[in-house]
Amino acid sequence: MNHSARQQAIALIQNRKIDLPVLPSEDIMDVFGSHVFSKKVMLHYLSQDIYRKLEKCMESGESLTRDIASPVANAIKAWAIDNGVTHFTHWFQPLTGLAAEKHESFLEISEGEPIYNFSGEELIQQEPDASSFPHGGLRSTFEARGYTAWDSSSPVFIFHTKYGKTLCIPTIFVSFRGEALDYKIPLLRSISLLDNAATKVCQIFDKQIQRVVPTLGMEQEFFLIDEAFFNLRPDLILTGRTLLGTSSAKDQQLADHYFGSIPERVYAFMNQIEHEAHKIGIPLKTRHNEVAPGQYECAPFFEEINVAIDHGLMLMDIMDRAARQHNFRTVFHEKPFSGINGSGKHNNWSLQSNTGRNLLSPGKVPKDNLMFLAFFTSVIRAVSEHSDLLRASIASAGNDQRLGGHEAPPPIISVFIGSELTRVLEEIVSPPRKKKANANNPYLKLGISKIPELFLDNTDRNRTSPFAFTGNKFEFRAVGASANSSNPMMVLNTIVADQLIKFDKLVRGKINRGRKKELAVLDAIKENVMASKSIRFEGDGYSPSWIQEARKRGLGHVETTPEALSSYLSTQSLKLFTSLKVFSESELRARYEVMLENYIAQVRIESNILNEIVSTQILPVAFSYEKELLENLQLHHQMDWEEDFIVEGKEMVKSLRVRIEDILRMLKDMQGEKERIEKMRSKQEIATAYAERIVPYLNKIRNQSDELEGILPDARWPLPKYREMLFIK
Repeated sequence: MNHSARQQAIALIQNRKIDLPVLPSEDIMDVFGSHVFSKKVMLHYLSQDIYRKLEKCMESGESLTRDIASPVANAIKAWAIDNGVTHFTHWFQPLTGLAAEKHESFLEISEGEPIYNFSGEELIQQEPDASSFPHGGLRSTFEARGYTAWDSSSPVFIFHTKYGKTLCIPTIFVSFRGEALDYKIPLLRSISLLDNAATKVCQIFDKQIQRVVPTLGMEQEFFLIDEAFFNLRPDLILTGRTLLGTSSAKDQQLADHYFGSIPERVYAFMNQIEHEAHKIGIPLKTRHNEVAPGQYECAPFFEEINVAIDHGLMLMDIMDRAARQHNFRTVFHEKPFSGINGSGKHNNWSLQSNTGRNLLSPGKVPKDNLMFLAFFTSVIRAVSEHSDLLRASIASAGNDQRLGGHEAPPPIISVFIGSELTRVLEEIVSPPRKKKANANNPYLKLGISKIPELFLDNTDRNRTSPFAFTGNKFEFRAVGASANSSNPMMVLNTIVADQLIKFDKLVRGKINRGRKKELAVLDAIKENVMASKSIRFEGDGYSPSWIQEARKRGLGHVETTPEALSSYLSTQSLKLFTSLKVFSESELRARYEVMLENYIAQVRIESNILNEIVSTQILPVAFSYEKELLENLQLHHQMDWEEDFIVEGKEMVKSLRVRIEDILRMLKDMQGEKERIEKMRSKQEIATAYAERIVPYLNKIRNQSDELEGILPDARWPLPKYREMLFIK
């Protein structure tokens, strides 16, 4: 690489002009959802009878029956063609973690003439080749077939780029034998499970509630890097993060970037992604600068969880495409830059009834608050009993780098609820003596009649907590920015459903034995509170003392992905998922294998590219500079210059030589370790060895390379530096 390429990139960026794509001037109300096969569109293109049948399928999540598949397909085709669409695709979520699509044309030839065709069979089911997608051993080599089937609970939409429009049909993805090969099927199973469990608990209090859906709002953090810098960083291109680079003298210390004025180029980018997102019904609400320089965030309104996750994946695609039009690259890695904030995808989760009630929002009367406490304490107890699974659900090589510092929560799963709620729970277990008992008012007896009307705002935001209650929802802050949220939300839905099933059984059992309903509910709430005491933590998650305290409480401090993933195959987890029919045992074991493979591949790629960068770019510059220093010292010695000057020069050469030798030795040792690791038999052994023996080498080699960056002349350093990538826009 030409060492002047970095300087050329800087000059190019400094002279960039904001080239705003011309956005239509329509009102946002006209744009929003214009590319969605919405109920309004359905009513226009479908008969009333077919519409009612389709609506019933969408609400229940059931598959379309054959009698309505053809008319629905014809309506979708007509709508798509009216909007200039030429192709359709079954849009699905394989175990790569990203969305996948195989485009098919509407064009067919009939009797030598071109026609548009889209059958009910094509709408309901397709057969993309499954041979190259991760499967974890669910199929043999010769069983390459996979099937996609329409998920009617998520709306069909048109994805529009400047090169064309494609009809996207959200689908599930199954193997030839019917096993789940995607993230969506287990998510849908968990949603149905949670609906049934939560509805039964609701009906203890309110018979009008017939359905409960989990809702989700995702805060997407990301970095924007100019493409001229990005293209000069092989590590960013291939791994999504910088594997070497010293911190800028100024980064986020002054907090001046947070909520600051959005740079013009970024503003243009954000306007474009909002416009494109609104067209396909993504309700983006906020946008702002995040804490780290070059870091930003956008977030939508709450939606039903399945749709919210689909929208999250679509949004990442939109952002990536829009960034390129503005000469940026989006970076979703959890820790792209060392020493500053990483990026999360904070998952704000709640429960909504068909009557419009947020089940995690306190009410103004004791009865409503009793139902709130039933759900609130059940969620906390679920997290307490299955914290290992929640930790596993957010495990990845990228998140291993992020968790535990710079506003990212620690890898110890705990629950923050705030001082006011803590007091309420404590009074449930030990009612204040000064309150007079009243047999007709068990709420007063337990000291919970005085829950303030402003209860919604009586919890602070603890940024060091991985799982925090924030007024009317739980915020799972530990989810990584690049993650498909289906996995952590599937786990959360499942463990909460399991706890609600137990809660319902306990309460109804007590009622059947003659216990008054309110007292039976309070008994169950009290049991939840006492059983979940160890998971509740109100302090600083970064404090060293918390690690010791967590250990005393029996909470896990799991720092690496391989260790975290092992929780999926524990006896408790296998029983949980299989008994509730979220996974079969073979499906769960396959997930585990795929996640291990992903981790191994990621760390292997990182070690390979670091070796390449250091060997082909950093060390040659270091050798050249060392040679120049030695030649200068020899010349100075011949000129009989001051001894002090020569001594200082020798020290500089010595410092340079020590780092070069250390890097060469560590590169050789790392390669030897990798060769030994690759001979191991099981994926678990290989993944664990990569975490314990290769990741430390990545950090050590990085440290020495970063020292070289501080020694070598700035003009000769081949890679864009942190101060340039983060501050030059």
